[in-house]
Amino acid sequence: MPTASEHAPPGPRLRDPRLDFFRGAGMFIIFIAHVPGNTWQYLIPARFGFSDATEMFVFCSGMASAVAFGRLFDTAGFWLATARVIQRIWQVYWSHVGVFLVSVVTLISADKLLCSDGHIRAASSLNEFLTKDPATALFGYLTLTYQPKYFDILPMYIVILAMMPLVMALSRWSLSAVAAFVGATWLIGTMGYLQLPGDPWSDDRWFFHPLGWQLVFFTGFALMRGWLPAPPVERRLLWLSAAILLSSFPLAWWPLIDRSPMLTAARTAIAPLIDKNLFGVLRYIHFLALAYLAYAAAGEGGSRICGPIAAIIAKVGQQTLIVFMAGIVFAMLGGIILDEIGRNFATIALVNVAGLAGLIATARVAGWFKSAPWQRRRTIHDNVSHTYKPNKRLTGLPDAPPTAPT
Repeated sequence: MPTASEHAPPGPRLRDPRLDFFRGAGMFIIFIAHVPGNTWQYLIPARFGFSDATEMFVFCSGMASAVAFGRLFDTAGFWLATARVIQRIWQVYWSHVGVFLVSVVTLISADKLLCSDGHIRAASSLNEFLTKDPATALFGYLTLTYQPKYFDILPMYIVILAMMPLVMALSRWSLSAVAAFVGATWLIGTMGYLQLPGDPWSDDRWFFHPLGWQLVFFTGFALMRGWLPAPPVERRLLWLSAAILLSSFPLAWWPLIDRSPMLTAARTAIAPLIDKNLFGVLRYIHFLALAYLAYAAAGEGGSRICGPIAAIIAKVGQQTLIVFMAGIVFAMLGGIILDEIGRNFATIALVNVAGLAGLIATARVAGWFKSAPWQRRRTIHDNVSHTYKPNKRLTGLPDAPPTAPT
């Protein structure tokens, strides 16, 4: 097998519209899935197949990491690139801590405003932290050994990021070594070994086993790095992918499963192969088929991803970490609002539309800050100052701050 350096494309890489678009779509789907009692959940891809938006999030994160970090290993060297990965892990960790504390304060505030009887309703998903044993819960959360619902994706991402320098080191030896390592690690994970504790009061483990889920991450990483060739768009692969999706539908759509004892038995039989915690192999196959169809539908280079709606979704996909964090808080607030005003077609639509609009606003604000407009304004000011600075030798006057032309 050729080495990684032989595969690395030369020159700077432009943003791929497909990557931003599907990351943004994943953020929207994850928000809808997180709102408690949200009937829009019946429309997301997870209800029609084995994989869901989590695979999309992890896969696209792998591709984005190849852009952000993979090429850094080529240009800055192994140790500087590893330091950059550690910095990113540090950022994700404190994002994980911060969004939890904001969520706790939000839920407590909602309970104080809405619950005159003193009972905790809105914060019931965090009862261990608020009522059972706050000290143990806080210590467990900071050490990643306590993972309440909705707060289990970023710890998985942290562990997978920590594996990246090892994968890059193996790639200098051969890509066969990378494939062997990723495959063996997935086998260890999907067989249930080396699971991490996720609850201080029980034997519960991390909901997302990182050793299993790293397979889909490094698949996206390898595609973006060029270690895996982009698949050709051809009819037989399109039909094969469509057949995989159609065949999984009867075993994933619960209204149909509940009415058929045969489908219920079949679902039970394949349960280990579609396990979300350990990332069963059928989830991986289903996601690859779905991703291939999306890849074909997007067109060469994402040429079919165009228009104002696609641009909005892509903008969200450019700020996934902060949008994901905001989505957790918005989803909890949405559940509280629905508990108070009731759930019907209009109220559920209102909460979903408002939440999605909040994600879009978050992405726009984050993008504005990241663009550092004050630096551009300062550059213009410096240029104006340099242009209009008076010359003492010609005017005989002392230097004074220039006045910008109107």
